[in-house]
Amino acid sequence: MKLKLRLLPPAAVAAALGGALLLTTAVLPTASARATANQAAADTPVSVNGQLTVCGTKLCNSHGNPVQLRGMSTHGTQWYPHCLTGGSLDALARDWKADVLRVSTYVQEGGYETNPTHFTELANSLIQQATDRGMYVIVDWHMLTPGDPHANLSKARKFFTDIARRNKGRNNILYEIANEPSGVSWSRIKSYAEQIIPTIRTIDSDAPVLVGTRAWSSFGVSEGADESEVVSNPVRASNIMYTFHFYADSHRDEYLATLSRAADALPVFVTEFGTQNYAGEGSNDFAMSQRYLDLMANKKISWTNWNFSDDHRTGAVFKTGTCNNPGSWAGTAPLKPAGVWVRERIRTPDAFPVG
Repeated sequence: MKLKLRLLPPAAVAAALGGALLLTTAVLPTASARATANQAAADTPVSVNGQLTVCGTKLCNSHGNPVQLRGMSTHGTQWYPHCLTGGSLDALARDWKADVLRVSTYVQEGGYETNPTHFTELANSLIQQATDRGMYVIVDWHMLTPGDPHANLSKARKFFTDIARRNKGRNNILYEIANEPSGVSWSRIKSYAEQIIPTIRTIDSDAPVLVGTRAWSSFGVSEGADESEVVSNPVRASNIMYTFHFYADSHRDEYLATLSRAADALPVFVTEFGTQNYAGEGSNDFAMSQRYLDLMANKKISWTNWNFSDDHRTGAVFKTGTCNNPGSWAGTAPLKPAGVWVRERIRTPDAFPVG
C-alpha cells in the first residue's frame, strides 16, 4: 500500500489473538471416519511441501518441485489485530484453504517503532497460529514511509534477530525484509539487503528471504525503470526472491509485461496485490486482475492479496464492522466483492506436487 492509513483504536491483544472452540454433542465417528479426518487435517500446505527453497527462478518444495503459494496479507497489525482471531484464521486455513499468511508489521505509522516488544510478540503469536494451522508465514517488515530502507536498518536488525531466534526451528517461514522501497536507487536497496540477509542467515540458514524492489516493489516501473537493473546487478545472496506489487485498476499492461519478463529471469514473489487502484480503493477491475492471476499460475509465481481486514476500503476482504461482530468468518456472507473473488481463487486447487 502506498498511502498512510488512519490509525484506529487498537483492540485488546488477547481478544485479537484468541479463538473460541465450540463443543457440541454428536454421534462419535467411526474409526474409519476418524482416520479420514486425521489424514485430511495432516494434508496441510506445510505437511505436504515441507521446507521451501528457491531453485532457479521458482519456489520449490522439499522434493525440488515448483510450487505456487496463494494466500492473504494482514493489514497493519497496529490497526486490525481484532481481525486476526482463532476463528478468522481457521476460516483462512480451512474454508479459504490458503497456503500462506503474510504478517505485516508496519515500522512507522504507529507500528513497531512505538513498542518493539509488543509488535514482535504479536508477530510471533501470529506465526504460531499460522503454523498450528499448517500454513506458511511471510514475516513482512512493512517499511513504507520513509522509503529508504536504510532509515530503519538498526530496527530491522533487531526485529529480524528477535524473530529468527524465536522461529529458527520452523520450516514454514519466509522473511520479507523491505515492503516497498521508494525514492531510492536499486543499488541502495541492494546494499540494505546485503546487510540484513546475513543477520537472518546466521540464525536461520534455511528460510527464503524476499527482497523488495525499487518504486514500491514494482521493479522500478513506477519510477521509470524496469527489471533490468536487478537482472544485471542482483543481490549477492542465495535462496532469495524479489517482490513485485500491483493494483490492477492502476497498474496496467506495462506492469504486467514487467512481471512476466522479470519472472523469466529472476525468482519473483508477488507479496501484495489488489483488484482496485494503488491505494486499495475504488472499483474492482477483476478482468485485469485475472490476467495477472493467469500469468502467475502459468509461471508458478506465488502471491498474497491485500488485505485480510474489514477496513472501509474496497480492498479489505471483510465487510466493514465484521471484525467487531463476526458471527461466522467462513463462507461468502461476511465478504465484500473483492473478498468473494479472491477467496474463490485461493480455494481453486493448485497441483501441488507431492513427490
